[in-house]
Amino acid sequence: MTEEVNRVDPFQSVKAHPMKSSKGAPHQPATDLVTAGRQYSEHGIVSPGVYHASTILYPNTDALRAQNQPYTYGRKGTPTSRALEETIAQLEGGHACRLTPSGLAAVSTVLMAFLDTGDHVLVTDSAYRPTRSLCNGLLERMGIETTFYDPLIGSGIADLMKPNTRLVMTECPGSQTFEMQDIPAIAKAAHAHGALVAIDNTWSGGHYFKAFEHGCDISFQAATKYLVGHSDCMMGCITVAEEHWDRFKTTYEQMGLCAGPDDMYLTLRGIRTLDVRLKRHMKSALDIAEWLGTRDEVSEVLHPGLPGAAGHDIWKRDFTGSSGLFGVVL
Repeated sequence: MTEEVNRVDPFQSVKAHPMKSSKGAPHQPATDLVTAGRQYSEHGIVSPGVYHASTILYPNTDALRAQNQPYTYGRKGTPTSRALEETIAQLEGGHACRLTPSGLAAVSTVLMAFLDTGDHVLVTDSAYRPTRSLCNGLLERMGIETTFYDPLIGSGIADLMKPNTRLVMTECPGSQTFEMQDIPAIAKAAHAHGALVAIDNTWSGGHYFKAFEHGCDISFQAATKYLVGHSDCMMGCITVAEEHWDRFKTTYEQMGLCAGPDDMYLTLRGIRTLDVRLKRHMKSALDIAEWLGTRDEVSEVLHPGLPGAAGHDIWKRDFTGSSGLFGVVL
């Protein structure tokens, strides 16, 4: 990797994946990022309001008993949370989304929702470190077995499947070491066995990798990172395919999870600039990665968006851009 690497200007090379608007018409992703969730705005105000709510009133006792009005209790949702959740679900391309107060809470909620005592889960060996701690701690105490697998295993993951394997946890690229997983191959093998596939989609922000188009059933993010994007609040999000929504939603509500309204507002505001921010992240990171590749102190640059880097072919096939995080080996 040298200064002479011939790469396309990232500002010119981002491939668009049209998203469905709330009315079903296809829009470019950058358009949807600034318009999604607007149906929760009122009085002609562009941005949805920030609702600070716990108790919600009912017009009469019949409505209280029926529990079928749009909002029943602050923890179960407000116009603020619905605006953000629908925006993220539209961004990810999944059925629906729910919010958690941190990225780690999103990881733990996915594991709690889709695993039972006696189950087996396959987790990429390059997973976010707190994910490993959860598996070796809480899951082990609950009687759930974890096998950490080589992130480059691809379709070979079929050989690790057990009769009680229920979930495959992926992360692409891997935390710190940036291995590119062959998600479609892993998903095909997992589904043939009857297991679900979840992905930590934080690196792409859900913008540069469409998890559900590549075979995933669940996509979660530490939204703190790129969706919020300004280092001023914590947030997690989980988007789920329709056929698995009921099981997930039940567990989510039983765990009493919710995020604060001001943090929701900051996340929704951050999403509006996600497209332009990630383009800047991509350009700056590639520039720095190329420069590092010329340094004698550096033996390898771990950036899948860099031509010649490990995993670049899979990145080019499955991703439409890259973000700002990468690693180096000194």
